[in-house]
Amino acid sequence: MLYMFEVHIKPGYTAEDYAAAWVRASQLIQQAPGARGTRLHRKLDDPSVMIAIAQWDSKAARDAMERQHNPEIAAIIHSAAPYCDIQPIGEFDDAEWVVLPPGASG
Repeated sequence: MLYMFEVHIKPGYTAEDYAAAWVRASQLIQQAPGARGTRLHRKLDDPSVMIAIAQWDSKAARDAMERQHNPEIAAIIHSAAPYCDIQPIGEFDDAEWVVLPPGASG
C-alpha cells in the first residue's frame, strides 16, 4: 500500500531543511517490518510544496509501525513541525490495483 501526504513549507524554512529531517526520520521508519521505501517530490511550480509517498507491504504493517512509539522519530518530527504543515492525502492500493493506458508498462 502507499501512504501519501503533502508538505507545505512555511516562510523562513526551505524544502532542503525539511528534506534533511525527512531523510533522518525515513531511515528509522524504513527499519520497520513491511516498509518498502519512501520518496519525497517537490512541486514543479511551487518549491515550498512537496508530496511524500511511503510504500508498505500492507496497511497492517504501517499501522503496526505507527503503534510503536519511537522517541527518536518523534523528536525529528517534532523538530520540523513548527516549520511546515502536513496534510495527509491518504492510503492507496499499490500493485494490486493499478490502471495503465494501453501500451504503457508499469
